[in-house]
Amino acid sequence: MSNVTIDGFNLTAEEVLAVARNGAKVELSATSRAALKESRDYIESTWMHDEAPMMYSFNTGVGLLKDTRIKVEHIELFQTQLIKAHSGGIGEPFSEEVSRATMLLRANAFASNYSAPRVEVVDRLLAFINAGIHPIMPQKGSVGASGDLAPLAYLAAAIAGFDEAEVMYQGQRMPAAEAIKRAEVGPVKFDLKAKDASALINGCTASLAVAVLAAKDARDLLTDACLSLGLTLEAMRAEMSAFDPRIQQARPHPGQIKTASVVRKLLKGSTRASHEARAVQFPDELRRTDIPYTPRIQDVYSLRCTPQVYGPVFDALDYIDTIVKNEINSATDNPLIFGKDDGGFEIISGGNFHGQYLAQAMDLLAMAITDLGSICERRVARLIDPTLSWGLPRNLMSGLRGVNTGYPVVQCSLSSLVMENRTLSMPGSVDSIPSKANSEDHISNSTWCARKAHTVVQNTQYIVGVEMLLAAQALTMTEHLLPGFKLGEGTQAAYDEIRKQIPACLEGDRWFHNDIQVAHSFVTSRSVQEAVTAKVGEFV
Repeated sequence: MSNVTIDGFNLTAEEVLAVARNGAKVELSATSRAALKESRDYIESTWMHDEAPMMYSFNTGVGLLKDTRIKVEHIELFQTQLIKAHSGGIGEPFSEEVSRATMLLRANAFASNYSAPRVEVVDRLLAFINAGIHPIMPQKGSVGASGDLAPLAYLAAAIAGFDEAEVMYQGQRMPAAEAIKRAEVGPVKFDLKAKDASALINGCTASLAVAVLAAKDARDLLTDACLSLGLTLEAMRAEMSAFDPRIQQARPHPGQIKTASVVRKLLKGSTRASHEARAVQFPDELRRTDIPYTPRIQDVYSLRCTPQVYGPVFDALDYIDTIVKNEINSATDNPLIFGKDDGGFEIISGGNFHGQYLAQAMDLLAMAITDLGSICERRVARLIDPTLSWGLPRNLMSGLRGVNTGYPVVQCSLSSLVMENRTLSMPGSVDSIPSKANSEDHISNSTWCARKAHTVVQNTQYIVGVEMLLAAQALTMTEHLLPGFKLGEGTQAAYDEIRKQIPACLEGDRWFHNDIQVAHSFVTSRSVQEAVTAKVGEFV
């Protein structure tokens, strides 16, 4: 992607991802640069004296010290001390892509000209992004109330070149000062002026950075879950009537209609998911041979009810994307500065830093993706059980029976992820606890909500990838039993790509860990969905 230009109002999630993951460069729009200078000039000319009205965190302390005036002679010292006081983060650092996204989102919030830091602060953030300097920010310590104060304090310390600050640069963890020197992005010590520090640490920007990445990964994951579903439907010789468009119109939720449409497109032309294929008896299928074959009529819920289970995930992601889109172009500092019609500016204190929108959206994401993973895991469990799979080989095992085991432990690992996801789906957005001597008496917990949602998505990437792997194994192992029956256009393309990356396991157990890692990469690289798109066009 070409350079991304920020103005505070038009940044997209796709652009955030291009910067965070693909190294796109960033620049500040000329209009934002001029507006930032104008508002800052006003502040410098009218507020930088000890008789100026009290402006929170500009010439006052913070929290319960909001009524304590900071004299002009102490304002620069206040910037340094404010960052030190908030450097209370704990735990492992956020990833480099979260660090990049956080810097971009903070700079974009400033570009809207509601926060009034100096334009030099925005330039410093963009210089770090473009040079690949990524501040180390501990993941734990924010309650998502007055913003992500703790992690953002580490970002601010790196920007300012504090001796204590660390960054990742060119694959190495090092002092921020060393990276600044190597990258030649300006002076090591970057002096922060009035309001610069509070602007840098105010706002739920780390929460938002994680949310943008998690929402994108969840969207890709849902596409792959449609593919894994399609492959399992083929392996199970499923009854396709449940995906009839008339059924969906009788309960016209957009996501439900979409899911059924996707499945029909993927399985278009399939003769394997058909009555004729179901009439073929597999050697391990538990069926009375002394009575005529009767149609299956309908499948179990994990196959038949997928439009009704996947549909809410599609709809939830649409809602979440709206929240994320709005947050990307929101000013979340406090106080904010607004131009007046008659000239000059007005400073207003408010609560845009509160992360409840993000917290609730991320709780919804965790719940929706947990349920998606749960239904996928139930289909995997059926694939290895011949009493539930209409005769697929037990455990999808190959080689000498007993000496070899097949895939039950792989399925067990997925069960462990489902249980972990269910625990992580407990809402965090309702778990408010007062902080800072009750000056923040209701908090959002948005950072934890985003972090756990992202973990749920990452866990479920394994579940969906392994369903693809085992469904393909089932298809290969029963191919000789269904001569002349073919897969759908989309499912055939998915199967071919899987087989290109992982040969079928037909000679006994092997080191399944490696297969699981490749299956996981089906999702993270989007290789299978890209192969299907190349064959049938956009299908979701």
